[in-house]
Amino acid sequence: MRKTPVFILCTLALVACDKHDPILPGERSDIFSTTTLNVLNEPVPDAPENIATIESVDCPYTQKPDNTIWDGERKIFSGFATGNSVAGTRHPICNGRYVYAGLSTGELVKINPRSREIVWIADVYRPSNMTGGASVLDIVATPQIHGKYVYVGGLGDAFCKILDSTGRVVWCTDIGVEKSFIITDTAAYVVDTEKNLNAVRLQDGAIYWRKPVKKSRTPKYENKTVIVGGEKFNAADGKLLK
Repeated sequence: MRKTPVFILCTLALVACDKHDPILPGERSDIFSTTTLNVLNEPVPDAPENIATIESVDCPYTQKPDNTIWDGERKIFSGFATGNSVAGTRHPICNGRYVYAGLSTGELVKINPRSREIVWIADVYRPSNMTGGASVLDIVATPQIHGKYVYVGGLGDAFCKILDSTGRVVWCTDIGVEKSFIITDTAAYVVDTEKNLNAVRLQDGAIYWRKPVKKSRTPKYENKTVIVGGEKFNAADGKLLK
C-alpha cells in the first residue's frame, strides 16, 4: 500500500522521478550532471577592448505566462503552464525564420512560426532540481545567439551552450542565471543568482574567474571593463577597479 503514494507524488511533480520532462515532444540531449564548478582562476585570454553592439532584430512574437507564444492572434506554440515561475515579461528572440523562447519549465524551444513546428527542445536545468515539484526552473534571461550556438541560462542552476542547428547541448555550467549576460568571442560574463560575476570559457564552460558582487545587476561591457551596478571589474583578470 505504501508504494501507491510514492507513484502519485512522482506523477504530480512533472514526472520528477524521470530524467526528462516528457510534457513536450521531440528529441533532446541528456541533462548535464556535475557536482562542482570548474574554476580555473586564470585570466581571460584576448579579452576585447569593447564588444560589438548587438543589433536588435524585429521579433514580433509575444510570450504569455502560460508558456504560449503568439503571432498576433495566432498561437504558434503551446507549452505547459506552471505556477513555479518568476514574474516578468518574456521576450522571444528571432534568428532567420526561427523563434527561440525560454520557458518556465526550464526548456529552451526553437520553433518554426510558419508551420508551428517544434524544431528542437533543450533542457536547461541541473538534474537534482527535478527531484521535487516545487523547484523553480524558469528561464528569465533572454537567450543569445553567437555564431553557431545559442547561450541560455535559467533558475534551474544551469548556464548552457547549445548547437543551434540540432539543439544538442555542448556543455552546461552549474550556475543559476536570472539577469541578462554578455557574450564575447572567448568568454561569457554572467552574474549568477548567488551574486557572483563569472567569466565563463566558451570552449567548455569552465570558469576563468568569479568574483562576488554587491548587487545582482545586468552586466555591461566597455573599455575592457565589466560593470555590475556601481562596481567595475577588469574583464581579463576580474580585479575590482577603483
